[in-house]
Amino acid sequence: MSALLHFTPLVARTRLPLPLYLTPVSAGFPSPAEDYLDKALDLNELLIAHPAATFYVRACGDSMRDAGIRSGDILVVDRAVEARPGKIVIAAVDGELTVKRLRCLDGRLFLAPENPAYMSIEVHPETSFEIWGVVTFIIHRA
Repeated sequence: MSALLHFTPLVARTRLPLPLYLTPVSAGFPSPAEDYLDKALDLNELLIAHPAATFYVRACGDSMRDAGIRSGDILVVDRAVEARPGKIVIAAVDGELTVKRLRCLDGRLFLAPENPAYMSIEVHPETSFEIWGVVTFIIHRA
């Protein structure tokens, strides 16, 4: 099971607008640069839709690597977003926190890894289980 290292509640801070260049950056062949600054971008406004319901956790392990979550990444988690099948969630299973994709198959609930080296966790009626929130953004270093 992928562990989560740190739980950090969201603390409201003053705005920190940063420059946002609207000229697309080519990921293929380079294109001529246009030195055009359109507006300022506040990462809090971009990443956090529901401040009172949002927190951060740091991922540990590689069970979600194929979903782009690497060990050490910071996950932005929103408790106000509905946890539907297909969403990546933070869940407490028998007292242990994990990050997995929520799946439903034949009326049965699973927490599925995104790495074939790991097995899905089936949530049985006797399992102590609670969804803490839905992962809305993944923050990691390039």
